[in-house]
Amino acid sequence: MNWVTIQKFALLSGYTVRAVQTKVDRNEHWIQGTHWTKAPDGRIFISIRQVELWIESGIRSNELV
Repeated sequence: MNWVTIQKFALLSGYTVRAVQTKVDRNEHWIQGTHWTKAPDGRIFISIRQVELWIESGIRSNELV
């Protein structure tokens, strides 16, 4: 399963629920429709796959330094 609730993502990733909510609210690093989305009922879901790619992009950036 790719799309999970904020609470489930926090449990799996080690991020706090508040940290995930902040990333969604600020819409700076995590983009709506890519890293997170709203279901028809308004509930927010996080894409595990896309956040993993976002994390890996940081790893690659650090390797270049």
